[in-house]
Amino acid sequence: MLHFPFFLLFQDHRHLFAGRQTYHPHHRQTGRFFYLYSHYSMAIEGKELAIACARAAEEIQAEDICVLDLTGVSSLTDFMVVCSGTSLPHLKAVMRDVENKIIEEYGVHTVNAEGNANSRWMVLDYIDVMVHIMHAELRDLYGLEDLWAEGKEVEWQEPEATGE
Repeated sequence: MLHFPFFLLFQDHRHLFAGRQTYHPHHRQTGRFFYLYSHYSMAIEGKELAIACARAAEEIQAEDICVLDLTGVSSLTDFMVVCSGTSLPHLKAVMRDVENKIIEEYGVHTVNAEGNANSRWMVLDYIDVMVHIMHAELRDLYGLEDLWAEGKEVEWQEPEATGE
């Protein structure tokens, strides 16, 4: 096992994030290559990464956070995190803080980040996990949770401590 940072140029990059050798169909069609900065000793499972993203969004007061397990349902990703922001600056802050916290704690960088606060819908793509940060009005309009209703909701919040 390698324990030093390295750069790789390859198409089949999913195994860095989830320990699998599967091929992502979208990237196969486009034939895109990616430079990825990774660290094998910092590999993280998709579910753990999705929960970490949800908790990072909660720290910056994102609203209505939902984590969906889309394994076997979607060919795009295995887990989806959907959350809402209250204003354009809040959307930017949620995106920035989630991305920075995941880099800081796990050493995992996004493969792609799409959208900006003015579009009111931003996406962080970690291959196995996609984080959708949306303005509440847009979220109601598109209804991603309804679109992916076949997915299972993942419990991401830590149980509340009962102090006696």
